[in-house]
Amino acid sequence: MTDTLVSFDDVLTSYDPALGLEVHVELNTNTKMFCGCPAVFGGEPNTQVCPTCLGLPGAMPVVNGKAIESAIRIGLALNCEIAEWCRFARKNYFYPDMPKNFQTSQYDEPICFEGFLDVDVDGEVFRVEIERAHMEEDTGKSLHVGGATGRIHGADYSLVDYNRAGIPLIEIVTKPILGAGAKAPAVARAYVSQLRDLIVALGVSEARMDQGNLRADVNLSLAPKGSGKLGTRTETKNVNSFRSVERAVRYEMQRQAAILDAGGSILQETRHWHEDTGVTTSGREKSDADDYRYFPEPDLVPVAPSREWVDELRGTLPENPLLKRARLQADWGYTDLEMRDVVASGVVGLIEETVAAGASPQSARKWWLSELGRRANDAGVDITDLQVTPVEVATVQALVDDGSLNDKLARQVFDGLLAGEGTPAEIVAARGLAIVSDEGALSAAVDAAIAANPDVADKIRDGKVAAAGALIGAVMKEMRGQADAGRVRELVLEKLTETR
Repeated sequence: MTDTLVSFDDVLTSYDPALGLEVHVELNTNTKMFCGCPAVFGGEPNTQVCPTCLGLPGAMPVVNGKAIESAIRIGLALNCEIAEWCRFARKNYFYPDMPKNFQTSQYDEPICFEGFLDVDVDGEVFRVEIERAHMEEDTGKSLHVGGATGRIHGADYSLVDYNRAGIPLIEIVTKPILGAGAKAPAVARAYVSQLRDLIVALGVSEARMDQGNLRADVNLSLAPKGSGKLGTRTETKNVNSFRSVERAVRYEMQRQAAILDAGGSILQETRHWHEDTGVTTSGREKSDADDYRYFPEPDLVPVAPSREWVDELRGTLPENPLLKRARLQADWGYTDLEMRDVVASGVVGLIEETVAAGASPQSARKWWLSELGRRANDAGVDITDLQVTPVEVATVQALVDDGSLNDKLARQVFDGLLAGEGTPAEIVAARGLAIVSDEGALSAAVDAAIAANPDVADKIRDGKVAAAGALIGAVMKEMRGQADAGRVRELVLEKLTETR
């Protein structure tokens, strides 16, 4: 069944949106949160498990010290207070992916609380207040086999992989984000994007959304315009790209407005995001905290980080993202409009890495914003999900700079990179893309073009140099674009000037 939607402009006429974002970050520790099993991605199913993460009787958990360190550094980077004393709790609920049938998390005593992150949206800074950042463990992963949707409904049977169960997680929860209005979808995207940049800069997670290292739950509610109240919220679970975060907010605003306009009420529930269709569908009625029957974890001692250790970790924090962007803009020589486009496209980090690999700021911006940005948009994916690395972009630009390629040929190299055909050098060799530098071959091609276009040649002899473009185009076509257009122009003018 297709939901009825209200136009986005009409939503804003009648309602004020309130956002809330819960971002789960898998930490890149060597081992799991409470046991010594390896915390790596991609292992054979159920090979990275032990009695502790499987919840077998008598197995005792031990807290991962590196995970606590990472949690504190994340909290400090988000301007949070760091608890002097906190503890874990058991969150009880039926979950087939969690073999213990409860999740070890933190409830009323999180390790980090009361912070904020300033995000930039089209030159306007929004302060997103952080309610808490707490430690917990990830769940396993279910695979539903059969059926058309990949979900449990209609599936023939389900398989469970517990490798991910017990991976260290930090859940970062915002307070309600109010006053964003029409920019609410963009604020949500900018927050998750900037948070990811910060996590990567801290070095505590790969934060790859395509691998589930970073997942966002999007809470959205509408209230009558000007009421100053909060409406009933929905929570769209496990949104795994920046683009989808923005789309999910927009969709829920339009869907909820249609229900409210018709006199209905919003059900507090979790919802599933469908990447292919760009819609949300109902999941399960959302439980409140009391329904989870939290109680202190009896098998773990409290965590009490010393103030000296916290201060020491504070000294390891990376540069403030907003200040860093201002510095990069100055270093790169971008105009305000150019930098705004770069930030909006989420490619600041990609350009930074490309420049560090040897490309100029303008060439890095050109490839990521125009060529690769277009390809990502056509494919309906985030640009960070493209299988092209900053080092590869810099390598392609180096081939352009040394005359081995021109921009047209470079685009074919990107075709090869996206198709997984190897390194830029291997693709150039396999596809025969290198520019022809043989003067004899170029000269012969120019002579042939002149002979085939005598009228154009006569115009150039008569001083109409602009007509040389036709001969250059003919040569480039004959050479399949693998000629230096500048050198072809020089040869055309030299030959026709000599015979003048």
